[in-house]
Amino acid sequence: MAQPAQYASDGHEKDETGASAALRGLRVLDLTRVRSGPTCVRQLADWGADVIKIEAPVDTAQFGGPRSGPDFQNLHRNKRSLSLDLKSAEGLAAFRKLADTADIIVENFRPGVKKRLGIDYDTLSLSNAGLIYASISGFGQDGPLADRPGFDQIAQGMGGLMSITGAPGNGPMRVGIPMADLCAGLFAAQGILIALFERATSGRGQWVQTSLLQAQVFMLDFQAARFLMDGDVPKQAGNNHPTSIPTGVFKTSDGHMNIAVTGNNIWSRFAAVMGRDDWLTDDRYATAPARSEHRDALGAEIEAITATDTTEAWITVFTDAGIPAGEINDIGQVFANPQVQHLGLAQPVTSQERGDTQLVGQPILMSRTPSRIATPPPLLGQHSAEILTELGYSGADIAAMKSSGAI
Repeated sequence: MAQPAQYASDGHEKDETGASAALRGLRVLDLTRVRSGPTCVRQLADWGADVIKIEAPVDTAQFGGPRSGPDFQNLHRNKRSLSLDLKSAEGLAAFRKLADTADIIVENFRPGVKKRLGIDYDTLSLSNAGLIYASISGFGQDGPLADRPGFDQIAQGMGGLMSITGAPGNGPMRVGIPMADLCAGLFAAQGILIALFERATSGRGQWVQTSLLQAQVFMLDFQAARFLMDGDVPKQAGNNHPTSIPTGVFKTSDGHMNIAVTGNNIWSRFAAVMGRDDWLTDDRYATAPARSEHRDALGAEIEAITATDTTEAWITVFTDAGIPAGEINDIGQVFANPQVQHLGLAQPVTSQERGDTQLVGQPILMSRTPSRIATPPPLLGQHSAEILTELGYSGADIAAMKSSGAI
């Protein structure tokens, strides 16, 4: 259980060494690979849990990319590393012993793997009733597609996202980030925190499950509701909003910008700012359904005006009028943005492989228990001796395990 926090004079909880005081005292065993699982565990590590990354002594697959790569570095900070061969009797015994001390285990194996290894929830919870065990898979732990291998782009396609992304007539399009992976990881972390809250009352853990497919379908949100409630199958709309027009990308004299005109009040202000009060009485544009039906004609009229001035000038005009508008930045421009810098989204770290660098920090600000990147990603097996010693293994035991290849 988490220990009572100590407070500094500024009201922040003291946490000179860890990432945060928020989840201090929780132990997490990280069996995850690639992205969805590590995304989940990062939410626990960055908020102060003692995360132990369980890794094979020799990683030939490198599913998460090279250890020195930006992807691995960004996903695996604030952890310790224990190398264990779970297929060896000694390695499995050490893991089982460690599992009895854990609050949380997270894995994203294909559904049958954990059962074959004897590290599934039903087995481990027999000796640790408070264990919260989170599983992320491609399509769920059971059902007709459970055994299919999962991958983000596969889930984007099967979950409908690619059918509503991209320009009409140009075929399906994936989004530029691994949406299904990321959301599955975040939902798993949310499920773990829900289970932790419930455990405070019941004293019992539980098995938390999600999948890339579940996450992707859930993230369809209003597009899914359009089908479930009205039978409407949404199509691609390019840079236009599917239903709220005019919301989309418009040319300016020096590039492009986003404008979001939602609801009648903003539409009236927008027409006034554009010097086109006639739009308000034009049958093609007077109502939201009419604007949606005639979106191409309205877009062309808007763009004829926005193309006469710069993006910066238009953003000033629209912002002053209370109309949402914004630049379209590349990634370099994102991190040069003064608001992004103010929010501290790029956090400094000294990587063991790369030296001084920066990683993406948490997007949540907590008044008393803030998060920081306290330690870089560990080297493979960096903390094996330390962790095994905590479990009661002697130096001779550890040396024997190393000699046998168990660690």
